[in-house]
Amino acid sequence: MNDVLATLQDFYRDTLARLVRHETHARLIRQYDANNTYQYIINREETHLSWLATAIVELGDRVDDAPGPSERAIEQSSGTRVEEAIQSDVQDAAAFVARWRPRVAAMPNARHARMLNVILGEVLEQQRFFEQAFAGRTDLLGRRGEQLEPARGEVLSERWIE
Repeated sequence: MNDVLATLQDFYRDTLARLVRHETHARLIRQYDANNTYQYIINREETHLSWLATAIVELGDRVDDAPGPSERAIEQSSGTRVEEAIQSDVQDAAAFVARWRPRVAAMPNARHARMLNVILGEVLEQQRFFEQAFAGRTDLLGRRGEQLEPARGEVLSERWIE
């Protein structure tokens, strides 16, 4: 069971790093539809972290939610151009799946392996979203009615302004 726990903890840390990265990139992505997609992805990643945390606690350990040094470095690199941010998220998603598929396939615990496979499937969906955003598509989360134009305007980089 220690191998399963170690795998879940590593997966949790890797997922947390991706979440922090996407939160940072969402602050850069001002186009409404693309930013809305980032918000959707962030929401799903928070759900994934919840699943992982529950599994880790059930196995008798605790979860460390503090970002590590690599996450803090990503968080501070907000000077990245929008296209570079989106393209790096495409590459990161592909690398994440490539890195984790063999480890998940080797897991002896079917319940936890299935959970991780669901997450990997959603990361592939995220990769597709990022590819479409990079191509300039605005129908990332669905299409509007034929009579409606694409959303206009931009979102603010911060949620609250005082």
